[in-house]
Amino acid sequence: MEYLEFELPIKELEEQLQKCRVIGEESEVDVTETCKNIESKLKETQKDIYKNLTPWQRVQLSRHPNRPYTLDYIKAICGDTFLELHGDRSFKDDKAMIGGLGKIGDQSFMFIGQQKGYNTKTRQYRNFGMANPEGYRKALRLMKSAEKFGIPVVTLLDTPGAYPGLEAEERGQGEAIARNILEMTRLKVPVITIVIGEGASGGALGIGVGDVVLMLENTWYSVISPESCSSILWRSWEYKEQAAEALKLTASDMKKLKLVDEIIKEPLGGAHRDKEKTFKTVSNTIVKVFEDLKNLSPDELVSQRMEKYSNMGVFKG
Repeated sequence: MEYLEFELPIKELEEQLQKCRVIGEESEVDVTETCKNIESKLKETQKDIYKNLTPWQRVQLSRHPNRPYTLDYIKAICGDTFLELHGDRSFKDDKAMIGGLGKIGDQSFMFIGQQKGYNTKTRQYRNFGMANPEGYRKALRLMKSAEKFGIPVVTLLDTPGAYPGLEAEERGQGEAIARNILEMTRLKVPVITIVIGEGASGGALGIGVGDVVLMLENTWYSVISPESCSSILWRSWEYKEQAAEALKLTASDMKKLKLVDEIIKEPLGGAHRDKEKTFKTVSNTIVKVFEDLKNLSPDELVSQRMEKYSNMGVFKG
């Protein structure tokens, strides 16, 4: 397990607890009481740290190297029923954007999401979760297929942004994202969107228009990352913590501003601390939300979705 800077007190206590148990196993000394004391101190420290997280610390947790990614969720939720579909039928298959059909129980869903890598090799293969235009066009193709066969869509957002390279611009990155936003507002099937990590800028919005938008507790959703915001406003990355505070990018801020509908609770310490529990919670949430949406007619779905997004940013003086 890797630890972030603010988690170091937890690391120390966990190491102490481990040593205490080893001493107990290897010698005649009764260490039960000592272990109990360390355990209770560890629980208190964890609660204390995770209860008072700053926006920047939540951003760090959303990028934790042990945090589960899109394919982890899909494989855990759908098991062997997941069938990945490839290609945008125009240019090529984007490895940063994955999608395909999978089942939860007897209900089929079209899963679409950005996929990051686990090590240097897979990060390069997945382009660090930054999709090119063909990724968004693949996503749109899959959404249109889902609409054709009446299958609900689930999108999982986890990207530092759409790929900003020259070749992406040449192939119409802006147009691809704008097209997706337009088409998603009028899809005639339920669309459930979940932010599972980083929800950055248009890269996330390109698959982020849903009937119900959910955020995991330690994720962020914003027009720009704190580092980029800091470098624009202060000409330096030094002020990223202030930028994170000012951007109001955490799940609780987004809920307060009525930009997302619900926050999905994570295990204490983040999704990576108890992956199985996180997968189960996300799976149950998808099923619960779909139950609420499945009886709406296509026209009702579209008009409710349009109204939801039309009301965003309305300010009454």
